Amino acid sequence: MRRPKLDPARVETLLDTKFISVTDLKYEGVAHYYNVSRKKPDGIVALKTEEEFKAGLPDAVTCIVIVRVRGGEPKLLLTREFRYPCGQFLLSPPAGLMDPSDKDAPVPQIATAVREIREETGLALKDSDKLFVVSPLAFSSPGLTDESNGLVCAVADVEDEGVFNSNGEESTEVIGDYTLVDRAEALRILKQGKDDEGIFYSVYTWMALTFFVSGLWEDWC
Repeated sequence: MRRPKLDPARVETLLDTKFISVTDLKYEGVAHYYNVSRKKPDGIVALKTEEEFKAGLPDAVTCIVIVRVRGGEPKLLLTREFRYPCGQFLLSPPAGLMDPSDKDAPVPQIATAVREIREETGLALKDSDKLFVVSPLAFSSPGLTDESNGLVCAVADVEDEGVFNSNGEESTEVIGDYTLVDRAEALRILKQGKDDEGIFYSVYTWMALTFFVSGLWEDWC
């Protein structure tokens, strides 16, 4: 399979701000292909060597959090977080960007997940809880961006639902309520394609629901 050639000399940065960059990737036979990313121009994935590509880390981590309250049946923990591009509170798994310091951890995705779960849900994972990488890096929408998420699953036992809070949310984060769904409820939400308020959700919510409903997490524990 022949890979189209990208000429680094013809890569043009069209926009480079503190929060986002737009890059014009000029492949042979393609006049323009635009990439929108929070990465700085020198971090664009298309400019990496194959070795650098294979050793890459995700920009963020999405957390599939499964909890058992006082030894009860497993339930999936989801939040309703305000998503600015959509202007709505969307049913969402906890998630967040990978900090530079996480990259020095033995498993960077795990380091990010532990912090984000604590910040967004108030849940401090214990040594006895299970924590594992489901996917080290999955591209979000590679027709538009090179941004990516790692997927991490946490299986935790908690004494009380009152542990969940958003006290650690950052200034731009707005988290509404929390919901614990059992397998039947998760399957219903999957079939609906919307939450119980009729609001659509993200593909990462779909992934979390599917991973939980399928029981795959039990095979990975």
